[in-house]
Amino acid sequence: MELGRAGLAWAAALLLAALGAQAAAGDFDPYRVLGVGRSSSQADIKKAYKRLAREWHPDKNKDPGAEDKFIQISKAYEILSNEEKRANFDRYGDAGESQGYSQHQHRQFHHFHEGFYFDESFFHFPFNSERRDTSDEKYLLHFSHYINEIVPDSFKKPYLIKITSDWCFSCIHIEPVWKEVAQELEALGVGIGVVHAGYERRLAHHLGAHSTPSLLGLINGKITFFHNAVIRENLRQFVENLLPGNLVEKITDKNYIRFLSNWKKENKPHVLLFDHMPVVPLLYKLIAFAYRDYLSFGYVYVGLRGTEKLSSQYNINVYTPTMMIFKEHIDRPADVVQARDMKKQLIDDFLSQNKFLMVARLTNQRLFQELCPVKKSHRQRKHCVILLTGEGDKFAEAYEAFLTFAVANTKDTLKFVHIYNDRQPEFADALLMDEEKYRGKSAVVILERRNNAGKIAYKTLEEAWQGSKEDNFILLDLLDQLRTDPGLLSSETVLADLNDELAPMFLIRWLYSMLDYISDCWDSLFHSNWREMMPLLSLLFSALFILFGTVIVQAFSDSSDTRDSPPSEKEETSAKTEKNDASFSKESNSRIPKKGFVEVTELTDINYNSNLVRLRPGHMNVVLILSNSTKTMLLQKFALEVYTFTGSSSLHFSFLSLDKHREWLEYLLEFAQDAAPIPNQYDKHFLERDYTGYVLALNGHKKYFCLFKPHRSGDEGGTLGSCEDYDSSLHTEARGKSSCSPGSRFIKNKLHKLSFWMERLLEGSLQRFYIPSWPALD
Repeated sequence: MELGRAGLAWAAALLLAALGAQAAAGDFDPYRVLGVGRSSSQADIKKAYKRLAREWHPDKNKDPGAEDKFIQISKAYEILSNEEKRANFDRYGDAGESQGYSQHQHRQFHHFHEGFYFDESFFHFPFNSERRDTSDEKYLLHFSHYINEIVPDSFKKPYLIKITSDWCFSCIHIEPVWKEVAQELEALGVGIGVVHAGYERRLAHHLGAHSTPSLLGLINGKITFFHNAVIRENLRQFVENLLPGNLVEKITDKNYIRFLSNWKKENKPHVLLFDHMPVVPLLYKLIAFAYRDYLSFGYVYVGLRGTEKLSSQYNINVYTPTMMIFKEHIDRPADVVQARDMKKQLIDDFLSQNKFLMVARLTNQRLFQELCPVKKSHRQRKHCVILLTGEGDKFAEAYEAFLTFAVANTKDTLKFVHIYNDRQPEFADALLMDEEKYRGKSAVVILERRNNAGKIAYKTLEEAWQGSKEDNFILLDLLDQLRTDPGLLSSETVLADLNDELAPMFLIRWLYSMLDYISDCWDSLFHSNWREMMPLLSLLFSALFILFGTVIVQAFSDSSDTRDSPPSEKEETSAKTEKNDASFSKESNSRIPKKGFVEVTELTDINYNSNLVRLRPGHMNVVLILSNSTKTMLLQKFALEVYTFTGSSSLHFSFLSLDKHREWLEYLLEFAQDAAPIPNQYDKHFLERDYTGYVLALNGHKKYFCLFKPHRSGDEGGTLGSCEDYDSSLHTEARGKSSCSPGSRFIKNKLHKLSFWMERLLEGSLQRFYIPSWPALD
């Protein structure tokens, strides 16, 4: 009886604890945290968030509870800025992604009367960032780290990235699968990344992740989103699908000779993996992707009929995975590794030591720099022995003799390579001064690279290389002397960069780019929501409307022309004269101003959509940033600098008041990380930043802008700030009396060299900063 009462007491205690936790969760009101009403607009919520974030940021506010308060403010804004989460909270009081109280309660209480089972996620409310899962800490990505390191590294290995946030209850459900898969794939060589959308909002926006949780893959700088159920098999298949399909070739008795014989054409060693797995292991595909520029990979399934001859010829143990590397000789491997458990580190060490042929052919500058590095010190001298030869059977004997010599004299300080004279004529001409002596023959040159600018020291064998015993003795004697007398390389010259012989043709590169673009569009068509697809659909229907409209108008105009009588001789002469005049005006300089003044309108919330957001394709709005105190002087200087460009009908000129729209400008400048150093928004001088004199060229249709930073008075040309007499034909809407004070000269000098920047703008050579959408101009 006492045990029964104790059980009931324990059940009641658990129930009270659960209800207490739920009540605590329900006490969190994002409206109360931000101090806004339930009917507040997104603009009001955003303003309240910015004001409170500045006030409670831990770097600025030293209150002990500032950090917790700042986190609550961030969570409140995350809920209210998302319409779906806000609607759930208004309807159910639920800040997550559940569908209502009843379902939420049913999910947390699972057969309460049958064992008192509680889901542990019921008690997980990450009010403090310190309570986040620490297993993700080592994978956290930041914007600069992603751009500068992760994207370049994605050309060597794929990345699997998770977008998460606090208050993401769906993230809790995928966490066990994510931990298991991340640990497994990382051991295979896949990069793992985690982006916290609440703290890395800019990076999440850059990746195109508009909801959490989101999973995406990154390879070769290209992003692909994961759209299936989050289970281990789907994630492994997703990563495998990111890899190119032609990385590993299936090898049998029928095609192994052809595969191994391609070393000469591809200028690469070839790797064969013998294993009893029917499909190519993911580890092997990842290794093949990492070394695809150096090696070609094949896979032999030893359990398949048709591979017996291959296994027997190379004496393969069918029960143990075996990896072989073949270089110039396909009848025997250059190196072999065999292990029951092929680990990534073992394979990396094995392949890194066999990346090149015994006598590799120099096909591009990168290969030349790797095989013949610049000397770093006297003890680290590296010498290259180069055979300059031709193609065809005529030169085969000389090449074979050189290869035999290289195999017999392999050393760490020597690299043996060869080059085709007709494919690299500039390289050969620079080393062979006496062309007649070596015409139609092979030659051997010993060289040492002195610097990265192309300077080398070299010595050419006096006689042409024929591969005789005498030639071998001469070359061997020179290499022995070189070890004790570096001055043996008495000649010096500067080599131009080698031609890239294996680079694909322009048409092929264009075709690959088109296929990638079509693939992206196809993926977006099926996996993007209609709101994201509206611009593309609008563009498509507009193009179809213009096309059919043009055809219909042309048809009617042709029919009306046939009914018209032919023009008289006098009218025909007049038409020809007008046509000649029109063609002359088109051929004249398009930069001649059409007006005697510059139209500079103020960019306000009234004309914001017409002057920017809905700007026609090909048109740009050049906007000057000014304040009330600098308005007159900057407008006069701006008009003078841009006057010669007003002849272009695609350019519009406006100015923006910094006193009214500072937040709009600072939001835009956040995307110009390289062009303009943007201050920390919590810095004490945040509101004192002077942006007057900045000029932005805004392309409303393509959503990018170019940035002109004011000219500093200390730079060259800073003394040209004396008061000029402006052309009487130049007028602006805001003309004022020019001032000759030193302050006015300093302000006008901010726009010094703006005309040169406009020249580069029209040439299209300025850096462009893309944004996802134009912010509202409040």
